Amino acid sequence: MSFSLNQSAYVPDTTEYRHGYNSISNVCFVNAPEDANFSRCAMLYGGDRYRFYCFKGSSHDTFYQFAWNGSAYEYGYENIIPELSITGLPFDADCSKFAILHDGEDYRLFVRKLGAAVLYQCAWDGSFYTFGYKSIEELPLTGFPADADLSRWDMLHDGSTYRLYCMSYTCPTTLYQGAFSAESSSYEFGHQSIPKITLTENPESTTYSDIAMLHDGSDYRLYIPSA
Repeated sequence: MSFSLNQSAYVPDTTEYRHGYNSISNVCFVNAPEDANFSRCAMLYGGDRYRFYCFKGSSHDTFYQFAWNGSAYEYGYENIIPELSITGLPFDADCSKFAILHDGEDYRLFVRKLGAAVLYQCAWDGSFYTFGYKSIEELPLTGFPADADLSRWDMLHDGSTYRLYCMSYTCPTTLYQGAFSAESSSYEFGHQSIPKITLTENPESTTYSDIAMLHDGSDYRLYIPSA
């Protein structure tokens, strides 16, 4: 299966993520397992390398890991753990989409509670991504607009703030942003954030079917599947 992502980056002092800005415009994948489910994917930058993750087939607890090799995202590159597992999630965890980030200390994984504006949180314990490990187990999402599409969302940590993004149902080039509030223990729309972001100059191949996001220490990056 051929799969690639169109890449954009945030243009400083604007409300814009522009395709190809300070970016390789399209990134591809090599050596992926046959059952790699690219429709359920996430990304992060761990301080040493760019990483990509996708679920194994229809699994709800096993996913694959890729890393950037300088020209493509390669499955199992340079002895990264190729296959990772999640344990302890509640029965109503919605694993149709997940987010994963590194906050400088821990690798964290998030999924939504089925049908709710609530996230379940896991962290890497050295063997598994374990629900509740070094984590607030449940995190509400508050204040997001009525047209916020919580089936197309992702998260990142930029060195100081945990951020959550989701697409708009009504406008394919609108991205909403919130951030974690320690005071409310929730992700609040517009908290310490540009609340509404515009995606610009995307090629016709851009599907808007999903998003993946990361911060690499200098740039905020956005990835969208290409047709």
